[in-house]
Amino acid sequence: MADTGSGVKRSMCNVPEKTKLHLAMLALQFGYAGFHVVSRAALNMGISKIVFPVYRNIIALILLVPFAYFLEKKDRPALTGSFVVQFFFLALIGITANQGFYLLGLDNTSPTFASAIQNSVPALTFLMAAALRIEQVRLNRKDGVAKVLGTLLCVAGASVITLYKGPTIFGPAPLHQETPVLLTLGDAKGKNWTLGCVYLIGHCLSWSGWLVLQSPILKKYPARLSVTSYTCFFGVLQFLAIAAVIERDAQAWLVHSGGELFSVFYAGFVASGIAFAVQIWCIDRGGPVFVAVYQPVQTLVVAIMASIALGEQFYLGGYACPSHFTLFTTFSL
Repeated sequence: MADTGSGVKRSMCNVPEKTKLHLAMLALQFGYAGFHVVSRAALNMGISKIVFPVYRNIIALILLVPFAYFLEKKDRPALTGSFVVQFFFLALIGITANQGFYLLGLDNTSPTFASAIQNSVPALTFLMAAALRIEQVRLNRKDGVAKVLGTLLCVAGASVITLYKGPTIFGPAPLHQETPVLLTLGDAKGKNWTLGCVYLIGHCLSWSGWLVLQSPILKKYPARLSVTSYTCFFGVLQFLAIAAVIERDAQAWLVHSGGELFSVFYAGFVASGIAFAVQIWCIDRGGPVFVAVYQPVQTLVVAIMASIALGEQFYLGGYACPSHFTLFTTFSL
C-alpha cells in the first residue's frame, strides 16, 4: 500500500505544471457552475442578498486562514500599511463589488444568462492586462494576432448569447420551435432584465479587474493563501458595513431551511474557499488571461445544471427561463 501511494505521488509530481493548470481550471469551472445554480436557488428561497455573501466569505475565511498561517509562515512578508491598502481595494473590487453586482444581476436574470454574459470576462481581462502591460500583445506574431482575434470573437459571442434567442435546443418541457427573436428586456414579472444586465456587466468588470490586479500584488507579496485570506477578511468587513446600513431585519440573518444552509456552505467552501485558492495559484503560474479564457466552459455546464435543477430552457444563441423566470425549486439536504 505504501509503495502504491508513493507511486501515485511520484506520478503526480511528474505531471507537467501546464497540465496541472489546465486540470485545475477545468475543475474550477465546474465548481463555479454549481455555484450559479445554488445561488439562484438560494435567492428563490428568499435569502438576503447581503447576508448571503457575509456568510459565504466568513466560511471561506475560516477555511483559508489555518492553511495560510501554517503553510506560509516562512514565505509571508511583513504586513505593511501599503499592503493593507492594496488588500482592502482588492477586496472592494474582487469581493464586495464582484459578488454584490453578481447577486443583484442574478436576482433579475437567470443562472445561465449570468454565466453566459461572463464570457466577456476573458476579453475584458485581456484588455486590462494589455493596458497595464501585464500581458504583451505582439501583432507581428501569430500569437499576438490570435489574442486580438480571440478577444473580438469573445465579445461577439457574448453579444449573441446576450441578445439573440433562437429555437429551443433543450428544456425540461416538451420542445417547440420558436421564431428567432431578440430577447425582450425587462419583461420578467417582478424583475428588471435591463437592470440585471447592467449589474452583471459591473460584475464582469469587477471580476476582470480583480484577476488582473492580483498578478502585480503577488509579485510583491508571494504568499498566495495569505493574500486570499486578507482579501476575504476585508470583504467580510465591507459587507458587514453595508449590512449595518441596508439590512436592518434581524430575521434575515437566520437560516430557515436545509436548502439555505447548503447554499451558504457550498458558496463559502467551494465557490470561495477552494475556488479562490485554486484561482490565485493559477493566476500566479499562468497569468490572469489564462484563468479568464476558461470561462466559456462554465456556461455549458451551467446551462445543463440549470435546466435540470431549475427548469430553465436554453436556446440556439441565447438562454431564457420558462414562463419568464418563473423558477420553482425545492432544495433540501
